[in-house]
Amino acid sequence: MNDARAKFLTGSLFRHVTVMSLTASVGLMSLFLVDFVDMLFIAMLGKAELAAAIGYGGTILFFTTSFGIGMSIAAGALVARALGAGDRDLAQKRTASSLILGALFGAGFAGVVWWNLDPLLALIGASAETKRLAMQYLQIVVPSLPFLMIGMMGGAILRAHADARRAMMATIYGGLVNAALDPVLIFGLGLELRGAAIASVLARLTIATAAMLPIMRHYGGILWPSALGLIKDTRHVLAIAVPAILTQLATPVGLAFVTRSMAQFGEDAVAGMAIVGRLSPVAFGVIFALSGAVGPIIGQNFGAGDHARVRRGYLSALWFTAIVIVTVSAALYLLRAPIADLFGATGLARDLIFLFCGPLSLMFFFTGAMFVSNAAFNNLGHPFYSTFTNWGRNTVALVPLVWAGGALFGAPGVLVGQSLAGIVFGLWAMWLAQRIIAQGGRVAPESEFGRQGRLLALLHLRR
Repeated sequence: MNDARAKFLTGSLFRHVTVMSLTASVGLMSLFLVDFVDMLFIAMLGKAELAAAIGYGGTILFFTTSFGIGMSIAAGALVARALGAGDRDLAQKRTASSLILGALFGAGFAGVVWWNLDPLLALIGASAETKRLAMQYLQIVVPSLPFLMIGMMGGAILRAHADARRAMMATIYGGLVNAALDPVLIFGLGLELRGAAIASVLARLTIATAAMLPIMRHYGGILWPSALGLIKDTRHVLAIAVPAILTQLATPVGLAFVTRSMAQFGEDAVAGMAIVGRLSPVAFGVIFALSGAVGPIIGQNFGAGDHARVRRGYLSALWFTAIVIVTVSAALYLLRAPIADLFGATGLARDLIFLFCGPLSLMFFFTGAMFVSNAAFNNLGHPFYSTFTNWGRNTVALVPLVWAGGALFGAPGVLVGQSLAGIVFGLWAMWLAQRIIAQGGRVAPESEFGRQGRLLALLHLRR
């Protein structure tokens, strides 16, 4: 077969991993750059409380974005299945159902978060003026969640149609709008934090519009389902979205604990952590794209029954991860002083940036290994393993290690504890993924996780 669907069955696996990861990272990087640019312009104002407010706000927004990622995974999978079955009408109906449910759930979730901003910010350690500024920022951005979800789900639907370019361009357009408006609103109109929030809202509107227009123009638009059809589709959407959302929510839960742990060391510590939090996905955007990029390579070869090539593909992805991490870490180490100067970081904030741009950035390899392993879990029939590994890392390992690191070494110890948690579960995920690959993807969930694993496996099989 020479069609696009089977192109990963032959050729250099390392080349496939490299090409897929680099192209997938372009659109993702534009979203990360939006947050990076926001932080950069706010830092230029020279007010630590504003940078800290962005840090607290980013932690809350991470929860809402994770919800959107889970819904977009469901939308893409359902539309792709319908297209694969040759039923374009069903694909159009599933497109409409997914988008309607995404907008409704997004509005509901945004409402819950908006009404509880005060206790949520207090929970992660925000107080006094910083808390007030973070609320001011979030009260503007949070209501735009439905537009972000439409944009993310629209991008997933475009990828289901194999239109990765338009999906990528939607996020790039949003990033460009944000980057163009930030200096105008923050400095030109003197809106400071509110200006950054307004720019983010307009960027989300742009992403939603840019994702929906190609669907309407090039893929037959959408066929609105009946009320009964929407109810039936809700079950299909949630069957995929629930485990995906649970997996995605693990990271912001861990980040919330890290933020609260860092808050005890003052606004400079939170500001430094916020800068590191914006810097890491920009520096390692290719790694963040690995899970989605490697999945088709593993999936095609698994479907073809070539388990030896599945294993080689997995190992190629780990080698690619190692090369990227070492290369980027070396660059970060050499540029650590200019990076800190760019944000005007001094004192403890500067110390945290220097700590990340060196030994801790190298530890990001184990996070990348988790992304690669998650791709293996998802494509070898064990998606709930991703849920367990992500939650294990962000609770079982992270909580005691971050607590101990903070108690022993202060703010730097918090970042060290966070990295050590990644090492523990990164190693475990690699061991489990290779065991599944060696057994042809047939490791029984209950053998690993007991009674709860059996329940999750039954839920998965019912899909």
